[in-house]
Amino acid sequence: MTGERGDRTPLGRPGRVLTALLCALTAAGLYGCSGQGPKDPAPTPTPTASPATSAPAPTGRSPFTGLPARPAPVLAVKIDNVAAARPHTGLGEADLVYVEQVEGGVTRLLAVYSSRLPELTGPVRSARESDIALLAAFGRPVLGYSGAQTALTPLLEAAPLHLVTETTAPEVFRRSPDRAAPHNLYLRPARALATDPGAENARDVGFRFGAAPVGGTPVDSSTVRFPAARYTFTWSAADSAWRVAMDGREARATDTGPLTPETVVVQRVTIRPSDFQDRYGSVSPYTETTGSGSALVLRDGRSYEARWSRPSTASGTTFTTPDGKPLAFAPGQTWVVLAPRG
Repeated sequence: MTGERGDRTPLGRPGRVLTALLCALTAAGLYGCSGQGPKDPAPTPTPTASPATSAPAPTGRSPFTGLPARPAPVLAVKIDNVAAARPHTGLGEADLVYVEQVEGGVTRLLAVYSSRLPELTGPVRSARESDIALLAAFGRPVLGYSGAQTALTPLLEAAPLHLVTETTAPEVFRRSPDRAAPHNLYLRPARALATDPGAENARDVGFRFGAAPVGGTPVDSSTVRFPAARYTFTWSAADSAWRVAMDGREARATDTGPLTPETVVVQRVTIRPSDFQDRYGSVSPYTETTGSGSALVLRDGRSYEARWSRPSTASGTTFTTPDGKPLAFAPGQTWVVLAPRG
């Protein structure tokens, strides 16, 4: 999304000649002149992840990545993840990516943006009840999604979320002619955030970043299985990150290439039936993200057994070593795979 230039302000020929003469005199030290005549208005700056080189350096660090970043609001986007939705767009720029189980044992992604914004992200799909509790730790984020079951909509509207759909804000979305519906809906992150001028900035959600813990087990790859989906994370020393494969195929983004998170968290959670069904009568699973349990943290080519704890939806999720010390993630993008226990 780029700014549009305003109408040009004409400067007649006599005016241009006079301006040139005055500035020539100024150069010779014979006249005081600013040297500036009327000119085109500057384009409206586009919020992006890549600040201009003249901009001041960030003064803080992102609570989502541990990297230098300015305070910025939070956008969560529900992403389609069946084969027809791949390759994705915009996932490489996300601070966090959550993997959630949905109907039929397949998965969808919840991408969280704050530090950087791609031009587009998607394909975008519908929200689930689990998203409400998961996102409560982020304050009042903007949530971009394609819609939800009629019975779920009142719960979403009552949650601390600023909701953005194709119906409520059509200017935020675009349909790609290159894919068939429903796998062709994409969201413009900068426009989505602009719909909520009072959006809260990113806040602490419990993660800690820093040097790797002592110990761990060297590992080349790790696979997580859902009833009808499979994720493999393979360590790449060249990238200093994990390469993602989905259902046996390398995962890529159309705009940034291979998906390579620095940290992968396999958070073992309870996944139970919810009170909602899809249009075909399949019961939607509910992923419980409060409570406590075990986890596996992958970073720097090693795996670490961990414990996770989240006492309530208002609190963040902490990860500790088996002896109770905080377990730091590698600075950069983190994927949290909400995997079924056992």
